[in-house]
Amino acid sequence: MENKFFVDSEHLSPEMLKRKHELEENPAARTNHMEYMPNMEVIESDVCEMVMSQMKSFDYSQYTARDVRAALDHDTCSVEDFKALLSPAAEPFLEEMAQKARLETSKHFGNTVYLFTPLYIANYCENYCVYCGFNCYNHINRMKLTMEQIEREMQVIADSGMEEILILTGESRAQSDVQYIGEACKLARKYFRMVGIEIYPVNTDEYRYLHECGVDYVTVFQETYDTDKYETLHLLGHKRVWPYRFDAQERALRGGMRGVAFSALLGLSDFRKDALASALHVYYLQRKYPHAEMSLSCPRLRPIINNDKINPLDVGEKQLCQIICAYRIFLPFVGITVSSRESKSFRDGIVKIAATKVSAGVSTGIGDHESKYTGKEAEGTEGDEQFEIDDDRSFEEMYEDMAEEGLQPVLNDYLYV
Repeated sequence: MENKFFVDSEHLSPEMLKRKHELEENPAARTNHMEYMPNMEVIESDVCEMVMSQMKSFDYSQYTARDVRAALDHDTCSVEDFKALLSPAAEPFLEEMAQKARLETSKHFGNTVYLFTPLYIANYCENYCVYCGFNCYNHINRMKLTMEQIEREMQVIADSGMEEILILTGESRAQSDVQYIGEACKLARKYFRMVGIEIYPVNTDEYRYLHECGVDYVTVFQETYDTDKYETLHLLGHKRVWPYRFDAQERALRGGMRGVAFSALLGLSDFRKDALASALHVYYLQRKYPHAEMSLSCPRLRPIINNDKINPLDVGEKQLCQIICAYRIFLPFVGITVSSRESKSFRDGIVKIAATKVSAGVSTGIGDHESKYTGKEAEGTEGDEQFEIDDDRSFEEMYEDMAEEGLQPVLNDYLYV
């Protein structure tokens, strides 16, 4: 992808504006979102077929209160039970679902809650995703941290007491290649016990290289499992290729990663179907790779710079709570992360019920942890954020709040021997 797609401090040229409108208004101008691009690894796997078959046949309107009652009475939650728990018929049972989810969480995780923080090291992007603040046509301040800047950000975060970091970039191989990300991960190993990445999907050998650089786990958002809706939201770039993104976690596991995380961005499409597909993606891969650690994230759409109309589609806090409780009942051993996209009150409540991991001291901008954590001015050295957050508590505040709620904050539970 040529760098002309990086708008930096310049407004869109007439040619770029014309191309943007063409992509938005003319589907024929877009590439086939189900066809692989050159150099994208194709793997043989039956997981996608199983997930999509279940999602496409999921008619949640057919489930009744009797189905929900039966699902809650079963000791083990089947796929059919899980579907019932996601259905509108389960909404009157939310309190009972929460009680069952709380019991499962306590049984497998005790009263622990894990804390981590994300670190964005670049916000250049070659994709045009209409809902994302980093998209290549959005007029924002672009920035890519140097290794010196990355290390300084990591020092500041580590000095706060944090032991787990999630490294993120915009999806640009041109600006943030695998070697650049790998060097950042090597630095992270100096300061943190646990290192995760949330970057563009890569091939198995590249995941293997990143694992050798110190990465423990990989997070990939499928965004939506609805392939038709996906096509209308991702108009340009490698991210447009839906099947390559779907298989990213499996490639990561084949590349030696210890863990993988999954998510749909709830509100992009039918949230009940996306929630079903996300959990089944975990469910089927868990059976194929039983040694792997797996987790689910539960983000909703948030507003972005230059588009204040971006909001979740039909996903209120009540619906989000239903999804998270259903996840816990169906997948009792899986970690569940609730990010700072959600409010303080919601996160404080859901960690007592089903969530096991929350972010703290969060910034979705580039290069601003020193100013955020220490109060030092860093004017002119920061890149714009990907989306707005709701809960902006520091690591120290989050730790104290969790402890006051009777929970045990955990910074790391993995030992290398």
